[in-house]
Amino acid sequence: MRIFTDLRQARLAGPSVLTIGNFDGLHRGHQALLQQMQQAAHQLTGADAPPADTVLLTFAPHPLHLLRPDLPFSLLTTPLERLELAATQGISCGIIHPFTPQTAQIEPAPFLELLVQQLGMAVLVTGPDFALGHNRSGDLPMLNSLGTQLGFTVTVVDPVAHGLEPVRSSRARTLLRTGDVAGAANLLGRPYRVTGWVETGDQRGRQVGIPTANLRVPPEKLLPADGVYVTRTAIASFDRVSQFYSVTNIGVRPTVDGVHRRIESHLLDFPPANQVDDLYGRALAIDFLAHLRGELRFASIDALVSQIHADIAQARAFFARPEPVPFL
Repeated sequence: MRIFTDLRQARLAGPSVLTIGNFDGLHRGHQALLQQMQQAAHQLTGADAPPADTVLLTFAPHPLHLLRPDLPFSLLTTPLERLELAATQGISCGIIHPFTPQTAQIEPAPFLELLVQQLGMAVLVTGPDFALGHNRSGDLPMLNSLGTQLGFTVTVVDPVAHGLEPVRSSRARTLLRTGDVAGAANLLGRPYRVTGWVETGDQRGRQVGIPTANLRVPPEKLLPADGVYVTRTAIASFDRVSQFYSVTNIGVRPTVDGVHRRIESHLLDFPPANQVDDLYGRALAIDFLAHLRGELRFASIDALVSQIHADIAQARAFFARPEPVPFL
């Protein structure tokens, strides 16, 4: 995927198929939209030619940070994570456009003219409630009218339902805040992932024989509810990615009078030759698979350690099922 950090940096010959939005989580509904883009790209060029470019345009920061700074808001995916996920869906170009006061004030017509000029936009693929421009004035009737003038068509993709409700990022956030990582995975189409960098902790885990990797994550990233989870942890290095089944704790660790909220992962069967110290500064990605329990205060360190061993046993039982979670 080609990635640009400003729409004006991109210069595509066209024709291209474009979608615009926040796409936080890149859930099943977003994925259906991206599949429609792929079909449109093949239809533009025909069966005997390479498909047209497919372009996802998203924003940083999230528009709510500018438009409603009074509202607390956390992200399911950073802008770069969204593009990485879109690339796995076959999208060929990603744009992270700055959302500034000037961006918020732009009217639909000049913005669409810029899209045609910079990207050769021939098809705009949207959901039914999409609108762009100042005060969301560029609704679907206006987009269709401007498309006739500027030479592009608008394709509307219906929402994807899960249960009785459409799949939405807000639903996934609600489930994660209650610890229901399995329910969130059903909406996302994959386990929820938290990525960050290993930093030095207080090393209490290694003192009791259960070392953990402490993860520093972007402050805007949504963490699941405090508690203990069955997880899968991937360690990135310059030439490969190693994956381990793991148990991950999120919380303030009340038994040891913790204050700061932490996320720490104990990697099952981590090779002794690879000491946890070797992970400092490395990038880790933790996939949340199942919720084991909430965060508890124990009467003693011994009671805490006993419970951690029980958590590890539950995690091993989870991975020993007839259909264990595969490594990706």
